[in-house]
Amino acid sequence: MSHDAGRLAWAYLSRVAEPPCEEIAALVGEVGPLEAARRVARGEVSLALAQRTAARRDIDAAAADLDVLHRRGGRLITPDDDEWPALAFVAFGGSALRDKPQGRPPLALWAIGPARLDEIADRAAALVGTRAASGYGEHVAADLAAGLAERDVAVVSGGAYGIDGVAHRAAMSTEGTTVAVLAGGIDILYPAGHSALLHRISATGLLLSEYPPGVRPARHRFLTRNRLVAALAAATIVVEAGVRSGAASTAAWARALGRLVGAVPGPVTSAASAGCHTLLRGGAEVVTRAEDIVELVGRAGELAVEESHPVGPLDGLSDAERQVYEALPARRAASADEIAVASGLPPTAVLGPLAMLEIAGLVRSQDGCWRLCRPG
Repeated sequence: MSHDAGRLAWAYLSRVAEPPCEEIAALVGEVGPLEAARRVARGEVSLALAQRTAARRDIDAAAADLDVLHRRGGRLITPDDDEWPALAFVAFGGSALRDKPQGRPPLALWAIGPARLDEIADRAAALVGTRAASGYGEHVAADLAAGLAERDVAVVSGGAYGIDGVAHRAAMSTEGTTVAVLAGGIDILYPAGHSALLHRISATGLLLSEYPPGVRPARHRFLTRNRLVAALAAATIVVEAGVRSGAASTAAWARALGRLVGAVPGPVTSAASAGCHTLLRGGAEVVTRAEDIVELVGRAGELAVEESHPVGPLDGLSDAERQVYEALPARRAASADEIAVASGLPPTAVLGPLAMLEIAGLVRSQDGCWRLCRPG
């Protein structure tokens, strides 16, 4: 299959150094992808870049990599494409990331799926958490993801077991858009137990990786991947996580990128929620329902619906009615004078409230006295 020279150059540069590579990005910015690829291949580059690319510069698998991608119905998304989420990646220029070697945008992204990356990044939330999720964590993750999907917010996560997988599934079950950002090549569905899930995501949402085909996931790649999960979402929500966890790393990236961070409180006895509580103490937003997240990622003026509160029998009573109600003895009838003494109100001021309480079905009159009505 023939590929255009520009795509081949991007594909070659994507493999030649471990991403993200600041020196390659700078060279591309200076001379464009075609000339950058030519110079790297010939070693006509700075000493720093020559060292970064020495091991791989003779491997030109660009055409084969693009063939693998096209056979799977995928595409290479580059800064030359309309689909590139340029606005979302502006955050990588922030001062908080200057000292982080990984704190750079991706050079290009290998993608499979019908969803457009620029549209996703315009309205997305990341839901992340522990692989060893509790029943509570899974329940909350599913509720949040389904609620976001119903409100046209894309759900971004990392495709892992536990919270990630639950979030992806719940978003799809509500016919929403979900994105899995992988820590290895787009053709290596990891973890293997999620290969069917990841296939489903690639059929309706988007599978995404900055690594070319065939690259195996590795610990440092998961940590590097987490910055993309955070960058593509307006808010990162940690549903359930230990103190030192990948989810906590994603939240740290989100904060460094100037994104909002939220956390779901859990039982104080649960080690699986300890990371969430640490984030909450550090100023993360408290998240208990999908509306909380919609408010964080929504456009100006899009506010959460006011939370409904449980209605009790005394809700809606005036202060005087409540005072009179609370003055009634628990097990016998009382006269207006007794109620006045117990409530501290003048005898003439208790008759109006008693009449309103009787209409509300909370008290009944009996031979000039009043008594509480028991529920039922």
